[in-house]
This record gives sequence, structure tokens and C-alpha cells, in this order.
Amino acid sequence: MPELPEVEVVRRGLARWVSGRTVDTVEVRHPRAIRRHTAGAADFADRLTGLRIGPARRRGKYLWLPVTGGGPAAQSAAEGIAPVVTPDVTHGLAVLAHLGMSGQLLVQPHDAPDEKHLRIRIRFADTDGTELRFVDQRTFGGLSLHDTVPGDPDLLPDVIAHIARDPLDPAFDDAAFHDALRRRRTTIKRALLDQTLISGVGNIYADEALWRSRLHYDRPTATLTRPRTAELLGHVRDVMTAALAVGGTSFDSLYVNVNGESGYFERSLDAYGREDEPCRRCGTPIRRRPWMNRSSYFCPRCQRPPRSG
Repeated sequence: MPELPEVEVVRRGLARWVSGRTVDTVEVRHPRAIRRHTAGAADFADRLTGLRIGPARRRGKYLWLPVTGGGPAAQSAAEGIAPVVTPDVTHGLAVLAHLGMSGQLLVQPHDAPDEKHLRIRIRFADTDGTELRFVDQRTFGGLSLHDTVPGDPDLLPDVIAHIARDPLDPAFDDAAFHDALRRRRTTIKRALLDQTLISGVGNIYADEALWRSRLHYDRPTATLTRPRTAELLGHVRDVMTAALAVGGTSFDSLYVNVNGESGYFERSLDAYGREDEPCRRCGTPIRRRPWMNRSSYFCPRCQRPPRSG
């Protein structure tokens, strides 16, 4: 699943190519792509048609497009066919994108051949000649419409209101995160993947930040001092910033940005995916261990496991 850097790369592409445009038509080609929109494909298309897309936004791994305006959807609502869509930018509607394992939001010319796994097509009222396509090979992802949290400056969809801020967010509270770690009484990698504590960190960047911090993934959070937490957060931010600079991490063709380009950070990984390769610090072979239906990669010398008992 894409992590914060990959989702941020997509958000930037949407901000450039999609934000500010008015939806003309919506074509849902596979019902699973809108399964989180419980009212169904017809309602999704009708409510979105005629609305204006606002600035693309992200929190952690979650990506959404606030929408405002009237148009055909609002007219249908007035006739009792669909709910009223309010143009109030402080409390409105948002398109939430779940990329899942293989979801892609692509900006393509109208005349570009359809992708094999094209699930949703959105065309706009202007004459730019491009459209937004949601492509998803494994159909774990999708798009859905949700109310936004009243008064929230980020126009956060209400279904993700429980998600914590991410470490690249200026409003992220380092001190509060440390205090939460101490209270949670868990292990450090579990904490990094807990999206209610800190969002945007997944398996890849957790392993990378822990390697940089010389911390074993099973280190109890109760043993972390405030300076140690600050050091870890610094490495989390550094590794994510470095990944952003090269477009994120792509191990296969399933993660791409809106132009269909892959990221290149996998070439700079120090731990993740490097089983049996020498640690770049000490030369000890990197190990992989099964962990919560995933894998953890670590250096057994630089990242010594906690003592039992």
C-alpha cells in the first residue's frame, strides 16, 4: 500500500491537473470501485456531476478532493432525486480516494486508450482535453463521497476524522506523540504503524527510520526517552522527505504518479527489501523476520533486540 511520500506525490499531481476544474461526466465501470459509497454508482455519479473540485488534500496515507458548487446534481436534489450538496466551503463534501494495494489516479488525454483495469472515468467541463481515471488491478481501492467535518480547516472527510496528523504536518505535536508512546505500552514499530498515533508511516518507512535510529522493531515504547523519540521522528521525516524528492518508492508498476511515472527511492533503501545484503553501516547481513503478516528488515548488530524479561 502506498505510504505518505507516494500519496503526497499523487496529491501534488492532482493539485496541478485537477483542482479547480468542474466535473462534466462520471463513468463508473466497476461496482467495487465505489463500494465504500454505499448509495451506489448512480448516486456517486449524479452527486459529483457539476461540482467544482477544490485543492487536493492529504493526511498521512489518505487523499481527498473537496468539492463545492451546484450544477446538475444540485438541480436533481432540488427535485427530490438526490440530497442537496451544499456549496459552503467550511462544511461540504469530499471525494475520498482509497488507493489500496494497486489503485492509481491518472490524468490522461481523452483519446488515450483505456487501461485494462480502468474502474472510474471523470471528465471535466473545460476543453483541456484531459480526464481523471481511477485504475485498479486488484480492486481493493476506490472512490467515495463523504461529508466533511464541520469547521475543519482541512475539509477533512468525517470517516477519517480519527486519523492522526502526519510527521510532515506543521501542526504535528512531537511532545504529545512522545507522551502517547509512553502511555500506549506497545512496541515501537506497532506504534509507528498505528494511524491514530501518527499517520502516513507504513512498513517500508518504519523499517528505514528504525534502521537509521538503530532501534529494533520490538523495542518497547515505554523505554524511549524524549530525546530518543525526537531522534526517531527526525529520521522518519528525513527518510520521507528523501523519498518525496525522487517520487516515492516503486517496487513494481502498481504505484505511479498521475502521469504514470514510477518513483525511485527503492534504490536508496538501507533496510527494507535488502535481506542478506550487507548493512551499509557495519557490513552485517540484513535479516528479515515475519511480523504481523508483513516482514521486518533490520541489522542484527546495529539494531539489537530488547532483552527478554
